[in-house]
Amino acid sequence: MNVLTYLIPISLVLGGMGLLFFVFTIRSNQYDDPEGDAQRILSGEYDDKPKQD
Repeated sequence: MNVLTYLIPISLVLGGMGLLFFVFTIRSNQYDDPEGDAQRILSGEYDDKPKQD
């Protein structure tokens, strides 16, 4: 039972950190283009090599 006194606070801290990082990604607009990847994978242009200028 003494192990639970360590595991419960650790799990709450890690869960809170995960929630904070998720809120940070939402506020920094990292999920704004959900359709962009779907359209890019179907296009014929490949961007695995840099474009020559």
